[in-house]
Amino acid sequence: MLRLHSSAPRLDDAAGFDGPLADWGVIPTMIEGESRTSGAVFWKGEGGAEAGLWLCTPGKWRCDVGRDEFCHFIEGRATYVADDGETIEIAPGTAAVFPAGWGGVCTVHETVRKVYMIR
Repeated sequence: MLRLHSSAPRLDDAAGFDGPLADWGVIPTMIEGESRTSGAVFWKGEGGAEAGLWLCTPGKWRCDVGRDEFCHFIEGRATYVADDGETIEIAPGTAAVFPAGWGGVCTVHETVRKVYMIR
């Protein structure tokens, strides 16, 4: 259940939550395929900070991080390759911080579901 009107806005079952999800469209920087995104924002703070749930279907795209982002991946598999060549493998249970300015290429192999916080 999505609990927006709480002193601690939250999603009780991020792995099982199926909606409502907003259609956030196709990743605009596609290299191969057509990764579609959807999700639910359950908190917005000052300065554009937010937390939510994000889903992304398979494809390969350019990723340029504009603000610090913490991600906890719940489902799916992806590979992020940083501009400096570092390879970051994502699987269920992976938690990662992508700091503002991080850039690289993301390949989603299996639909990814993550909870995130951007600041």
